[in-house]
Amino acid sequence: MTSKLPLSAFIICLNEEGYLGNCIESLDQCAEIVIVDSGSTDGTAPLVQSYIDKGWPIRFMYEPWRGYAGQKQFALEQCSQPWCFNIDADERLDAPLRKLLPDLLRAPAETVGWRVARRPYLIGYGYTPVQVHERRNLRLIRRGRGRYDLSQKVHEGIVPDGRVDNARSGSLLHFRPLVMDEQILKENKYSSLKADQQFEAGKPPRSYKLVFGPALYFFRLYFRNGLWRCGLPGFIEAMTGAVYAFLTAAKIYQRHALKARPNTDDALSH
Repeated sequence: MTSKLPLSAFIICLNEEGYLGNCIESLDQCAEIVIVDSGSTDGTAPLVQSYIDKGWPIRFMYEPWRGYAGQKQFALEQCSQPWCFNIDADERLDAPLRKLLPDLLRAPAETVGWRVARRPYLIGYGYTPVQVHERRNLRLIRRGRGRYDLSQKVHEGIVPDGRVDNARSGSLLHFRPLVMDEQILKENKYSSLKADQQFEAGKPPRSYKLVFGPALYFFRLYFRNGLWRCGLPGFIEAMTGAVYAFLTAAKIYQRHALKARPNTDDALSH
């Protein structure tokens, strides 16, 4: 194992036996790895224990589910190192990012965090090339200089207290190749969480998002982000994003419509 950096990686997990091992293996530079489990019933706990038995600096704990933002905030609060890195169980640091980490941690005081690119694994293609990436996300933060917005039900992110820069190279590799049957279930779940969040915040439905949002989402992923480089797997990935955008906008509309006019069977009046 390599010399350790003043860095805590923190992971939330539930039944991640099939993914967590390679995630941990990519974190061998970290002085601390905090893993917060919300009740796994598969082999996640024995897997983590096997790494602890080998001397990995892992702190493994149970915490009842608080929602995505709440669970990650709890995990962040357990970190003890000067820098903290949020990574999901199905993500891995690629070689360029591992090489760059020491430089990122030597950032000037005014930089409190770093945004990192993320490259998914596509069925029929593999990991997208470095020219293709999702929006950079804030994943690396100085301890005490950022918190999660607990009002976010999905797509939660750290809210920084200061300047955030983009890592010049390297990526998180996202390995969860779901077949379309499973992917649609995930998009349905996430779009419901997003719609609930928007509805509870009192944000009204926007007809232009329902009509044009899915197409704009597709074009952003396929052309601007470069998924066209990945052939049909890239097209499928972009179309899946468009489905998520449509489901979210449609659910927001229907939640407001049902509040204004609850469903009533008025067949006898016609």
